[in-house]
Amino acid sequence: MLKRTRALLGSLAVVAVMTLAPVTGAAADTYWQCVPFARLVSGIQIFGDAYTWWKQALGRYETGFQPKAGAVLCFKPTERMRLGHVAVVSQVLTDRIVQITHANWSPIEGSRGKVEKDVTLVDVSPSGDWSQVKVWYDPNRDLGGSTYMTEGFIYPDSQARMLASSGASKVENTAIAMAQSAANQMASAVRPGAGPLSLLSQAADSTDRIGALLAAVARGDSK
Repeated sequence: MLKRTRALLGSLAVVAVMTLAPVTGAAADTYWQCVPFARLVSGIQIFGDAYTWWKQALGRYETGFQPKAGAVLCFKPTERMRLGHVAVVSQVLTDRIVQITHANWSPIEGSRGKVEKDVTLVDVSPSGDWSQVKVWYDPNRDLGGSTYMTEGFIYPDSQARMLASSGASKVENTAIAMAQSAANQMASAVRPGAGPLSLLSQAADSTDRIGALLAAVARGDSK
């Protein structure tokens, strides 16, 4: 139940982005790759595989090694993730913990290409420079066991911020309306008589942030 509700909450970002993107025959399946999703959410106009973003950003955008909301974190390729990965920082929680929004990371209900909104990422680098991180992995309901190497953060400029926020007011009502409709259907199917707000509140009480923060602190990852 919590997993289904969380998938609903995560879909809010998809709804918002879909209203900004052209709809084609295959769009109904909503399979998101990390690159186009990060570009739309951040407004940073870099194209190409994720592992190329860092070099492309040099000289075009400000880059650095400390997280800021709206910045894109670039992951280095691995054997299993040969094209790298990019994720957008949702908010900075502590000097070692942030929330990110990204696409095509965890398999959600057995499917890839999904958007995960406001999930936990922990800096586990020895020097605190975010060069090594652990990321929330939904099937585990915890931080994943792998440690990922990163290049750093690409910070959006004023033009990128305008692009990222240009459709915000327009998509907000659409996202809320669709979420309420889905929540009503879920409430009716799962618990007749229960309102959608109560279900969403239960999901909020069990967010990734709470679970991952407790797990990270218990292991000493966030020190």
